[in-house]
Amino acid sequence: MVLSAFLKVGYDLLDKGLVPDFILRRAIRALLRQRLREIDQGSFEANHAAKMKWIEGVRQNATIADVPEKANEQHYEVSTEFILSTLGPYGKYSSCLYPTGKETLAEAEVLMFESYCERAQLKDGQEVLDLGCGWGSLSLFLAQKYPNSRIIGLSNSSTQKAHIDATAKERGLTNVEIITADVNTFNFAGEKYFDRIMSIEMFEHMKNYQALLRKVSTWLRPSNSEKEEAGDALLFIHIFCHRTTPYHFEEEDGWMAQNFFSGGTMASHDLFLYFQDDVTLLRSWYISGVHYSRTAEDWIRAQDKNAKACLKELEEDAVAKGKSAGEGKRTFHRFRVFYMACSELFNMDNGQQWGVGHYLFKRKD
Repeated sequence: MVLSAFLKVGYDLLDKGLVPDFILRRAIRALLRQRLREIDQGSFEANHAAKMKWIEGVRQNATIADVPEKANEQHYEVSTEFILSTLGPYGKYSSCLYPTGKETLAEAEVLMFESYCERAQLKDGQEVLDLGCGWGSLSLFLAQKYPNSRIIGLSNSSTQKAHIDATAKERGLTNVEIITADVNTFNFAGEKYFDRIMSIEMFEHMKNYQALLRKVSTWLRPSNSEKEEAGDALLFIHIFCHRTTPYHFEEEDGWMAQNFFSGGTMASHDLFLYFQDDVTLLRSWYISGVHYSRTAEDWIRAQDKNAKACLKELEEDAVAKGKSAGEGKRTFHRFRVFYMACSELFNMDNGQQWGVGHYLFKRKD
């Protein structure tokens, strides 16, 4: 009871932006060290057994994604104007790439996009699905880079679709189509196939990877397709991960799980090795967490630079949704803490505890 009351006071201070950054960062690092102690079972044998048990658990999960509506509430249907004011010019809400550490956020966004194009072996004229397309940063980038390709984005957020459709129209892009649907129930059902499927930081919100990859594999163009010179259809995934250990974000874990990752998953870098019933892993990569840490620090700077406009937008958005202006202020401060927590997590041990995994699969025919 005393601990619960203490945490409530602490959370109230966070919601009001009253905890100094240097104290907050120190507390976050301490919590991260605690997390590392909690996931370490003491030996490789015990850690591997725990991983196998965890994998069997997600295989048996009743749904692909547990609470997709929470992801919308916590991230994807927050005011579009606010979110975009904290990101780079492309609106990339995922890790960017800083090979020298001196790149601007705009440059880092493009460098990561270009790495996707190279690793997924994209070329003009392909049918591409952007699975979990967010605010359309990748869909719009690909539509412009590959004008003869058809880009379809899938998101469960209607506000994201509205933004992407408007932006595509403004830029004169006619090769983009956005579908609003829940991956739990949506299926192309053999009506459409893709040469490439790209998924950038969507799998973190998923649970039953076996069921998800089975479904997605049926959307890849079969190898016996009549499409000339199609080659193998490929699935490319970008996901943040821990280097060795998968775990769930549980409600009792505290602030992050409750406010930003309800029903979320932290994969391990090797996790997809255990879900190859319907796809075959061709290649994987690991990107140091320092790149994500730099991304989040750039987001904090952008939010701070645009603080006045951000607060005004969130307060007006809250009132329009029938809430108090104070809820808008809470959202502002919570996102700032969220970005800070992300930066500290991915910077832990110079990016060698948590980072980003890239994976390339082909359909198993």
